[in-house]
Amino acid sequence: MKKSFADKVVVICGASSGIGRETALLFAEDGARLVLSSRREEKLQAVAQEVRERGVECRTIPCDIEEFQQIENLVEKTLETWGQIDVLVITAGQYIRGRIVETDISHFKDAMRANFFGVVELIRAVLPHMVQRKSGYIGVINTLDAKKGLLLDAPYVSAKSALDGFCGVLRQELHATGVGITSVFPGRIDTPMIEHIKVPAVSAKLPPQRVAKALLRGIRRNKAEVVVPWLFGPLGALNEIAPKWMDWLFRVFKLEGKVIKK
Repeated sequence: MKKSFADKVVVICGASSGIGRETALLFAEDGARLVLSSRREEKLQAVAQEVRERGVECRTIPCDIEEFQQIENLVEKTLETWGQIDVLVITAGQYIRGRIVETDISHFKDAMRANFFGVVELIRAVLPHMVQRKSGYIGVINTLDAKKGLLLDAPYVSAKSALDGFCGVLRQELHATGVGITSVFPGRIDTPMIEHIKVPAVSAKLPPQRVAKALLRGIRRNKAEVVVPWLFGPLGALNEIAPKWMDWLFRVFKLEGKVIKK
């Protein structure tokens, strides 16, 4: 049976570690041609080697999604190499937290650049190509925090909530264009981004591979949104119905976690 992504050109931004790395390996096992991108070129090359060991074509193009010229370079070089982009996966982002009254506004702006504006710029750079071909798919890693924000996470939650709204509108605009989008909302993930935070057992950190698998399933099934773990699916609806009760529940379980090192 032909593999779902065999010979498809897949661009993964944030591929040097965590969810991005695991997503790259899963697409490689499915026979895709990969373009791996991130700011950390040395780690990116290590992931590329793992991909090539699986017998698929791979190119690395360093890119900081906060820099539009680098985004343009990523898209242009991919099209020069393979002439198409079938799937765009964005896992890149930064976890910026702090109490609202104690956090400088610059940190909010940093969070927006890394987690919202950079993602929007990258999607907008790829969309014209996909819409013209009437084919393509976008996968975005968001967070459950966008459905119910955690204490201390205002900069990060603000950016991710904006991204949730953007993707919801984009999904409607893409109706009948041949281009689809899936947003994945995972809980805490066991990645270097939050290695300094100890979380309660009820909100245990998920392995990145689990989130990557959920993303691929969502793309295959053309799912609008995927929540990982699925048990947390009603979180947003519950918060709409009883926000103060949810506030209390989050306080009881201390879901914001505890910083164990800086």
